[in-house]
Amino acid sequence: MPYYLKRQGREKGVFVRLGATNRQASQEMIHELERQRLHQSFDEQPAWDSTLEQLDLGPLQQAFRQVGKPLDRQKMHGLKLIKTEQGREYPTHGLMILLGRYEQVEIKCSRFKGTDMTVFLDKKEYTGDLFGQLAQAEGFIKNHLHLKAEILGLQRTETYEIPIAAIREALVNAVVHRDYSNAGRDIKLGIYDDAVNIVSPGGLPNGLTLDEALQGRSELRNKVIARVFKELGYIEQWGSGIARIRALCTQAGNPEPTFAETGDFFDIEFHRSVSPKQVSGSEKSSENMPPILELLAANPQSSAKALAEKLGITARAVEKQLARLKQQGRLERIGPAKGGHWKVKD
Repeated sequence: MPYYLKRQGREKGVFVRLGATNRQASQEMIHELERQRLHQSFDEQPAWDSTLEQLDLGPLQQAFRQVGKPLDRQKMHGLKLIKTEQGREYPTHGLMILLGRYEQVEIKCSRFKGTDMTVFLDKKEYTGDLFGQLAQAEGFIKNHLHLKAEILGLQRTETYEIPIAAIREALVNAVVHRDYSNAGRDIKLGIYDDAVNIVSPGGLPNGLTLDEALQGRSELRNKVIARVFKELGYIEQWGSGIARIRALCTQAGNPEPTFAETGDFFDIEFHRSVSPKQVSGSEKSSENMPPILELLAANPQSSAKALAEKLGITARAVEKQLARLKQQGRLERIGPAKGGHWKVKD
C-alpha cells in the first residue's frame, strides 16, 4: 500500500473509494496511505529539522499543571511528543503542532456583514499554541453572538443564542482532526448574520464517510494531538464529538448543525435565528451596532422604558447596557436625565 494502476504510474494511478464514488488520490493522500502502511500518523513522526532545546514547552506544561498532571520527559515519550533516534531526542510533528510552530497551525476568524463574504466587519488571525488559539477563537465567537434573556422563577438569565459548549466541541473537533501535513491551509471560522461556520482542512480521514461519522464512528488522523487532548480532558471518548454537538443544540432548542464534507474540507455550520428581542453581546464593530445603539441613533431622546419595550427586555437590563456602552466610549449622555439626549459615537 498504496497500490496504483501501473499504466498511470504511482503519481496519478492511486484511487480511493469514498462512499459510492472512486476518487483520484492527491499527493497528500498518498503520503497518508504510506503512513497507514507504517501504522504511523503524521504527528507521530520526528521533526528532523528541530531540536528540543529551541522549543518553549511552557504552554504545554501549563496546560498539564491546570489539570494536576505532571509532564516530564518520560510522560512526553509515552505520549510520543518526543522520539529518540540514533541516541538523540527529537520533537515529533505533534509537539511542534501543539506549540504552534508551523505556519499552517492557525485559526482565521472573520465576521461578515450579511450572509456572504462580500464585506468584512471584523477579522482576527490566531497563532501560537493550540490551547491559546482555542480560547481566542471562542472569545471571538462570543463577541459576535447575541444573548437571549430568559426569566426563570425570580431570576433573569442570559444565554448565548448558540450553546457555547457545542461551539467549543466543534472547535476542538476541528483542531484535533484536521490535516496538518499540508502547509498553507488553516482552520477558517466565519460568522454571518444567519450562521457560524467552522471549516477545517483535510476532510474525513482514512476513507471514513460522512454517514459513518454522523453515526459515531471515529478514525484518528492525529494520534499524538488526540492523546494529549484526551489526557487534558478536552475529549471525553472517541467518536462522541459530533453526537455531543447535536445533542447540545437540540437540548437548547436550536436547530441541529449541518455537517458536510466538501472536497478536502470538513464543514460544521451552526444556524442562527436573529430575533429583535435578542440583546447584542459585546459586538465591537462600528459597522454592526448593537440594537440599542441603532434605536438611539434613530431617536436620541428615547427613554430606558421605551428602549426596553422595543428590545423586549427589562428597563434594568437597558440601564446596564447603557452604562457599559458609556464605559466603552461608544455612547455619551448630553444634558440632564430629563430633557437631555444620547449621542452615539459609532
